[in-house]
Amino acid sequence: MEISTLTTYHCLAFAWYFFITYSITHVRTEERPSEVFLYGGQWKYLTVLNLVLQTVFYGVSFLADVLRLIKKLRCAKCVISSRDLLFSVLAFPVSTFVSISFWTLYTYNRELVYPKSLDGVIPLWLNHAMHTAVLPFAVLEILAMPHRYPAKKKGVILLGFVAFLYISWVLWIYSVTGEWVYPLFALFSPAGLAAFFAGSLAAVISFYNFGEFLNRMIWGQSKFCF
Repeated sequence: MEISTLTTYHCLAFAWYFFITYSITHVRTEERPSEVFLYGGQWKYLTVLNLVLQTVFYGVSFLADVLRLIKKLRCAKCVISSRDLLFSVLAFPVSTFVSISFWTLYTYNRELVYPKSLDGVIPLWLNHAMHTAVLPFAVLEILAMPHRYPAKKKGVILLGFVAFLYISWVLWIYSVTGEWVYPLFALFSPAGLAAFFAGSLAAVISFYNFGEFLNRMIWGQSKFCF
């Protein structure tokens, strides 16, 4: 894409994610099912945290585009490095994981991840904005422009560290409330839960590798936006 087209696209994507994040975080308190929005509020759900992540990513992308348009290339280079790290290590793999894991579990038994009580609180369009649209947005970003991936070891370590932080947050909430963030977790023994977390981490890492593969297949090794 031309830089002007990219700037418009990233601006619109940023506005979209900002709107979605605002919408989900301003669900009226009196309408929230008490069994869903306990300690931690919406901030315990990976879906909502991913919305914040995408908002930040597209905001950084839009800033990088603006800096390139006004020829502030020295500043742009630093912002572009942050943009590419955010996308490669977090934005693409997390969005892919959120969408695929949610709809897989929803199809199997929606009560494990998205209780029916939420249907009266969260409109259908917002559900799809949070869990469906995030995947095509992530793929479109790869198609729109190349991204520089970090060294594989560095990328996996960073992704694993962020996953560890989220798992720690989930376990902390359980230790405080005695309730799991997702009802699914209550089905597992401690060993089973550890295996589930390990499997989820393996899936996220595989999505990271898939994003890198797509980026390389489409753009090769040498084409980067600076």
